[in-house]
Amino acid sequence: MLHLAIVGSGPAGYYTAEAAQKLWGEHVRIDIIDRLPVPYGLIRSGVAPDHQSIKGVARRYEAVALTDNVRFIGRVSVGSDVSVAELQGIYDAVVLATGAPADRALGLPGQELANVFGSAAFVGWYNGHPQFAGLAPDLTRGRAVVIGNGNVALDVARILAKQPAEFVGADIVGGALEALGASGLDGVTILGRRGPYQIAMTPKELGELAHLSRAAPRVDPEDLPPVADDATLDPGLRKSIQILRSFAAPPAPPACPFDLTFDFFAAPRALIGHGRVEAVEVERTRIVDGRAMGTGDIYRIPASIVIAAIGYQTTPIAGVPFDTAAGRFANDEGRIAPGLYCVGWARRGPSGTIGTNRPDGFAIVDKIAADLPAGGSGKSGRAGFEALAKARGLDFGTFRDWQKIDEAEVARARQGAPREKFVSIDAMVEAAGKK
Repeated sequence: MLHLAIVGSGPAGYYTAEAAQKLWGEHVRIDIIDRLPVPYGLIRSGVAPDHQSIKGVARRYEAVALTDNVRFIGRVSVGSDVSVAELQGIYDAVVLATGAPADRALGLPGQELANVFGSAAFVGWYNGHPQFAGLAPDLTRGRAVVIGNGNVALDVARILAKQPAEFVGADIVGGALEALGASGLDGVTILGRRGPYQIAMTPKELGELAHLSRAAPRVDPEDLPPVADDATLDPGLRKSIQILRSFAAPPAPPACPFDLTFDFFAAPRALIGHGRVEAVEVERTRIVDGRAMGTGDIYRIPASIVIAAIGYQTTPIAGVPFDTAAGRFANDEGRIAPGLYCVGWARRGPSGTIGTNRPDGFAIVDKIAADLPAGGSGKSGRAGFEALAKARGLDFGTFRDWQKIDEAEVARARQGAPREKFVSIDAMVEAAGKK
């Protein structure tokens, strides 16, 4: 019997478990360990709350979780409750599928000012992640600046621009919905240091901005390359550029009360304010060999709140080699050390879609199979973990506990919403009947 521990219950974790099942069938036992009492990682706390169709992939993970040879272990923090070395002593292989949950540092003067947030924190706030439930962004006045030219920046801008009625069917948490409903913001600037041809925005997410009830996106026509140049682009980017070109057309009257502006070729240089952010100092750029180079043209954008959507990084774990520059575990195609592996964003950094993690999971299982002796090493697996948990006094959660939390969240949903998430671990534990 093979014993596999997967640390992290997001897409990479469950795709890895699925791959292990397909390869070894009943000859493998898989424990999926997570620090939260609830599974699914970024599906629950990272995907935008108004993108429910994407969240539906969790049904596939549930099918894996309900099989006899897969067990969910919630409320166990690897690195503090148990060490990676201890897991390696219990399981034939340990796979780190922890994702990239931390914001990359903005690295600008003034980043410590109040009402400046990373997108992981801000998205976690409106998605109900317990770590960010107390974020309390001030949305009462002024303008938001979102730094970044990827889909997360679009998600943040869209959420800020929406009115409460536009969240019907979304699982945005009640506290965030109330704050957004009372928002006094009058606009959002999406700031990108490079140009339209360098965006990482997909057509679907861009297209959604055209259907907001109180906002119409605007692009400066001068920022767009000649139309003939679009022929050299790949089809996806070409479609995104076509959407941006539509945003550059004059808006039809009446004017929208909420301004949503793309500012390309604009590199943030400093955040300005006294105690809290008041403006972003920006340098106009030009593209040289694909890189944004400053021109010396400096200007300021008013900003009462700043959200930096410039990328994520993996959180280090004690005893595991870490590539600080890349923001992920140091690895050779997923191998970290004998018996220790990583997968998904923890392996390659925050790139690709949710579906990209499936082939990644299958590839890492093939590597584990190549490295392990046939039949496993005789390690204790589940029994060993249970003994360790008992000795430590770890009252870990199960998938059945999650199902109780799920049922309670669905039952307490406001009208038109699929659920109302618990935003504290204590509340989750109580809903599971553990208190």
